[in-house]
Amino acid sequence: QVQLVESGGGLVQAGGSLRLSCAASAASGWTFSRYAMGWFRQAPGKEREFVAGISWRTGSTDYGDSVKGRFTVSRDNAKNSVYLQMNSLEPEDTAVYYCAADVNSLSTVVRRWGYDYWGQGIQVTVSS
Repeated sequence: QVQLVESGGGLVQAGGSLRLSCAASAASGWTFSRYAMGWFRQAPGKEREFVAGISWRTGSTDYGDSVKGRFTVSRDNAKNSVYLQMNSLEPEDTAVYYCAADVNSLSTVVRRWGYDYWGQGIQVTVSS
């Protein structure tokens, strides 16, 4: 099965930056470059929220309204990894962040639903 492992979280002051990484591994049949990847987050007492995603083939990206202009998602297919660069962090960004793989997405689009595999999550805490 597909395994996704996040890294790079931690504690940062407001206005600072963090870069999250997600490394994917799987048995034969998994071709990382042909799957869209997404980032989600969930704060205590809140619903899971779409943060950012990136398609395969075209590398089209999409961002949640609250992070547009501050976060950047990218992928390195050779490394089976996806990244989330988070700048100008705010206390409201505090959450557990998850990476996810969408095995059924079209090559040119990013979806905010229907993801099939999820990482264990990593804590990001932004102090004021």
